[in-house]
Amino acid sequence: MAGGKLHDFAADEANRGPWIPTAYANNPKAGQWTSERLSHDMIADYKPLVMTDGEGIRCSVYVSGCPFHCVECFNESIWDFQAGHPYTQGFEDKVIRDLSQGVVQGITFLGGEPLLNTGVLLKLAKRIRKEFGHGKDIWCWTGYTWEELMRAGESDDKLELLSYVDVLVDGRYMKDQHDALLQFRGSRNQRIIDVPASLRAHDEAGATTPVIWSKLHDQVRFIPEVYGKDRSAGEGAAS
Repeated sequence: MAGGKLHDFAADEANRGPWIPTAYANNPKAGQWTSERLSHDMIADYKPLVMTDGEGIRCSVYVSGCPFHCVECFNESIWDFQAGHPYTQGFEDKVIRDLSQGVVQGITFLGGEPLLNTGVLLKLAKRIRKEFGHGKDIWCWTGYTWEELMRAGESDDKLELLSYVDVLVDGRYMKDQHDALLQFRGSRNQRIIDVPASLRAHDEAGATTPVIWSKLHDQVRFIPEVYGKDRSAGEGAAS
């Protein structure tokens, strides 16, 4: 609930990922939250043909419900698992039609918390792979860290959905780590992860640290003082 007390439910756990635990969000135990118990299979929003939710032109599905309750979350209005409208076959068919356009690179799952809405997103992800193979990529945002998802005791459906995902943006939003120059994420603790490569490293070598997306390219802060000096020099030469 907005403004309510936040909890670290896994205070006895270590190695939960960058800046976790945080005082700016709830911190769950492994398996504490599941789609089966929390989700109402609701869609909060759908945006076709957007360029802000990952690489290229995308279709973005926003699911309802999130118990992380990150302080200053920009999607606080859809923390409620009963917000929005039900996932229907008609909605799914529309998403597939939109994805079939050649200019669309892929789909993005956001929320709310996608990994707590696996009942609908697994269904959609499986159909996307059936219809398009790997010709359309799947991005996903989550409040969980990679390390939390890999820990013993986490629910199997989360890992099953991850097996369909190409790129994962992980971690809670933390207002004290906010940086407007970051690519596709809001705070410095969050990472853009190559999921297939990370799963292979985990399965083959037991690696717990994820593989970062190879196209990561954060902006470099612009320095007005340097620009001003260069401009003044240019104007002086022109006169």
